[in-house]
Parts: sequence; C-alpha cells; structure tokens
Amino acid sequence: MTSPSLLDALVFSSIWVAAAAGALAMACSLAMGVPAAIPAVGLAFAGTLVVYNVDRLRDLERDRATTPQRSAFVDRHGGGLALLAIGAGLASLVFALFAGPRVWLLLAPVLVLGLFHRRIKHLTFGKSAYITIAWVAVVVAVPAAIDPDATAIGWAAAFTASAILANAIACNIRDREVVAALLGERRALFAARACAAGGCLLGLVAPAPARSLVALPLATLLVLLPFRPSERYGLVAVDGALLAGALVAAAW
Repeated sequence: MTSPSLLDALVFSSIWVAAAAGALAMACSLAMGVPAAIPAVGLAFAGTLVVYNVDRLRDLERDRATTPQRSAFVDRHGGGLALLAIGAGLASLVFALFAGPRVWLLLAPVLVLGLFHRRIKHLTFGKSAYITIAWVAVVVAVPAAIDPDATAIGWAAAFTASAILANAIACNIRDREVVAALLGERRALFAARACAAGGCLLGLVAPAPARSLVALPLATLLVLLPFRPSERYGLVAVDGALLAGALVAAAW
C-alpha cells in the first residue's frame, strides 16, 4: 500500500478546507478592522476540522459513491482522523474560552447544524443555504462578536456568502446531489458562476478596506470557469480557491 501524497493528506483530512476557513476568518477580521483575530481564526480552523472529519467518519458508506478517493483515505486512516478531530475539538474549547460568551451563543446553532449535516444535506435548496449561513457565521459573525468596534460587517458577509454559495453549488454538481440533480449540471454551474460573478460586482461599490474581500468570489469564479465535476477538482481547486482568495484578501 502506497503512502498518500502530502496534498492528498491535506485535502482528504480536511486540513485543506479548515485552512480556508481560518484564512477567511483572518481576511474578514482585517476587512472589518478587528485586530485580535487569533481566537476567531483558531475557532474557524479547529471547528472546521471537527465538523468535517466527524461527518466524513459518520457518513463514510454514503460518501463512497460521490468521493471514492477521499473515502478510501478515510477507510485507511480513520483512527488518525478521529484523533485529529478530538484534538481539534479540545483546541476549539480553548479558543472559545478566549472568544467569550457572545461567541458561544453564536456558535451553538452552527455546531448543531454541523453535527446534523448528514441527516439534512439531502434538502434540495436548504443544503447550500445553511452551509453558506454557517460559514458566514463562523468567519464573519464570530470576529464581529469578539470586537464590538467591527465595521463593514454587511460587506464582509456579502462577499463571503457569494463565494461560499458558489462553492456549495459546485460541490453539489460534483456529488450529483440536490440542486445539481434538480436543475442539471449546466444550469447549476451557471448558478454557481452567477453567484461568484455577483460577488465580484460588489467590488465596484464596496468601501475600503472591505473591497479587499472581492478576492474571495473572484478566485472562486476563476476556478468555476474551467470547472470539471471530478472529485479532485472539487476538493483541491474549488475549495482551494477559498484559501487562495482569503490569503490574497488578507495580504491586500
């Protein structure tokens, strides 16, 4: 049995998408003028590791049909992923203590959504909507709750939502689920590109420094233009666009 490549290990262990969540929290914090972003970034990264790995482990049998390569990785390294999720859970508790009670109340419903994701992700339009809301809550609302002087919260939410919604629809195309199954691949892809393009247009009117967040939908649009409904393209490129866009926005 060959060892997985470093990229496979990062992507299939959910570290890749967790890094995107952490980078998004950092970018949104900077755009909203929140200086103390460490608890927000830590919660976004560690919390995403917990929720995504718990879902991968619990829903392994159903995932085999849509993500066979990732499922094979989870099969081989399930024990390690469980330990990773436990460690990330403990880290999340530490970051939450520093974040404060307002963040606890905000993240409680997000945690419930994440843990029940496997039971409600078959909803035709609900899946993309609640995933978008959960991500915006984690990477925008959490930093804003930590610092009451945060500004441009609505702009940060709009840029982030456009990128996450486009990403969620594209994932449905890859998995041939919900919206994609109802509308067909071509129309679902058009909807995903339209969401990302709409976010890009916000950059024409957004104030500085929130304008830096236009990098989020722009990076997503760039990977959706040559989109391929393959497992690796979705997990590496589409999710990676969130990471790349967030890093560009943070460095803007």
